Amino acid sequence: MRFALNTSSPSKPFVRRRSDRSQIVRRAFQAGFLLLNLWIGALFYLFVRYWETGGVGARVARPPGVEGWLPIAGLMNLKYFLVTGSVPAIHPAGLFLLLAFLSISFVFRKSFCSWLCPVGTLSEWLWQGGRALVGRNFGLPRWLDVPLRGLKYVLLGFFVWVIAGMSADALREFLGSPYGLVADVKMLDFFRELGIVGASVLLALVVLSVLVKNAWCRFLCPYGALLGLVSSLSPVRIRRDPEACIDCAKCATACPSALPVDRLLSVKSPECTGCLECVAACPALGALDLAVAGKRRIPLKAMAAGIALIFLGFVLIAQLTGHWHTALSDDVYRTLVPKTDSLTHPGF
Repeated sequence: MRFALNTSSPSKPFVRRRSDRSQIVRRAFQAGFLLLNLWIGALFYLFVRYWETGGVGARVARPPGVEGWLPIAGLMNLKYFLVTGSVPAIHPAGLFLLLAFLSISFVFRKSFCSWLCPVGTLSEWLWQGGRALVGRNFGLPRWLDVPLRGLKYVLLGFFVWVIAGMSADALREFLGSPYGLVADVKMLDFFRELGIVGASVLLALVVLSVLVKNAWCRFLCPYGALLGLVSSLSPVRIRRDPEACIDCAKCATACPSALPVDRLLSVKSPECTGCLECVAACPALGALDLAVAGKRRIPLKAMAAGIALIFLGFVLIAQLTGHWHTALSDDVYRTLVPKTDSLTHPGF
């Protein structure tokens, strides 16, 4: 039901929005994907322990979804696929997951970060907890905020530069090396054997994330930088209608990326994660929406269904084409898993 209300801008008619459910739906996606990753992590841990103990205990199949935590291998596989037209046999699921997240970012902005990414979810919970604890989050001055945001692009540039300089043969050799074969186990070992330096860095990031909204995502995540660059090519953007806008600035206050949504007609920034926090905070009907080409509004149901279908679609394609499970025998795991501590990067 629509009804007019008086506002601080009497020259603009005000029609209140109906209740917004976008954050309920988004948080359901976050919780579901976090639980999925916890389940994958538990299965992978049991899988690794089986081979570490020489086959003691119940045998658990390796979950291919763990390759989503190997973004560098995913980029290597993407380069190999673009150069050769073939899907690598080692960690192929990582390629399809990367393609899924890139596609989601192109169609629905950088929504992987705010709808699916477990690290993004934990980061969001931390700053929300910090706000509840101290009553606010802290913003950074522009002279510091802008260069800090650039750090993630520097990190992304480094990884792209290294991978771009590798030939198809070099990529195949790296992925097929003992280190590359069990890169997923090495990743697990990093967290299981976290040293003082690693623990200190992790603690510093946690504290920073409590005080500053999405500190890791905004300043340091190279994966988010890549998805943000892809999302900047998307025709889908947050659109503000100045005729319906009542200039309350609630959208800018709500934006976790500290974007000046209230002063823009269209949010083109690669920092926009498509979280719809700004839309949920807007009280005026039609003032702020996610839209295609700045015109056609995208319903919440369409966005939620689209994100799920793109993700599940790429997983299904990988399974149907036989590119979901990595092609490694039991003998490889039996030999390499117990001695992952002694395996070093081929470049060293």
